[in-house]
Amino acid sequence: MEQAEIKVNHIETKSVMTKSNTPIGGYSVNPYVGCPHACKYCYASFMKRFTGHTEEWGTFMDVKDWPEIKNPKKYAGQKVIIGTVTDGYNPLEETYKNTRRLLEELKDSGADILICTKSDLVLRDLDLLKEINENNRLTVSWSINTLDEEFKDDMDAAVSIERRLAAMKEVYAAGIRTICFISPVFPGITDIEAIIDRTKDQCDLIWLENLNLRGGFKADIMKYISDKHPDLVPLYDEIYNKKNRSYFEALEKKAEELAKKYDCRFVDNETPYERVEKGHPTIVDYFYHEEVRGTANSGKRNVIHNP
Repeated sequence: MEQAEIKVNHIETKSVMTKSNTPIGGYSVNPYVGCPHACKYCYASFMKRFTGHTEEWGTFMDVKDWPEIKNPKKYAGQKVIIGTVTDGYNPLEETYKNTRRLLEELKDSGADILICTKSDLVLRDLDLLKEINENNRLTVSWSINTLDEEFKDDMDAAVSIERRLAAMKEVYAAGIRTICFISPVFPGITDIEAIIDRTKDQCDLIWLENLNLRGGFKADIMKYISDKHPDLVPLYDEIYNKKNRSYFEALEKKAEELAKKYDCRFVDNETPYERVEKGHPTIVDYFYHEEVRGTANSGKRNVIHNP
């Protein structure tokens, strides 16, 4: 997918820190509104409703300006997730440096900082990340749901999978905890075994999250499957129209079997902070986002009552 021309705005905000409703709780921090990656499956496209933007998702970005975080120690011990509805290391970060500014302000906070990205621009800040890692909990996570560059290009305008993998390897080698976030898992397309095999020697955790089709992009993804993978149409109909969970239930069992194969811990809805022996990352089951949202990394799930 080619990078679209991006309309850039500058906005002032009272604070860049927002309480998070992600599965691991804490604070969500997004230095930008919008994201040039334009992922076709991006749940964050719902943000348009709150911003007044009418442009297509992936064609605009608001650069935030916030008051300096003058009391970073307030966030000591708190989970601070950078990039929940944008990528802090999107290509425009090279110009505006908002994410670097944020990290500078939080570097002595004692916070548990998690950076979520699809980029290798994070390597620009490796010296700063090393400094932060000395006195804080720091983790960098890359979203990698395929090793097929053609499929990746169909889905987003971010850097190649190979560049993501190379960045993960370099950050891991620098002594910083890393995550391979296999998300979203596309039924019949994402090969979790191949990705685990490729990344297990350069990450401490592997997260698994299923493709969750909702909102305006459901029709787009279903059309893509119909056009490019017509053999998978019955499977997607079962999962996303008939609400059949058997595919992902089977995949959970496979993930647990792979954990045994590679001598890895397998945990449900929990993100333990740890460095592990190389080649044995902890595999975390985050399937069924509606069951783990708001559970604050507890290892428990919400009880969902289906009609």
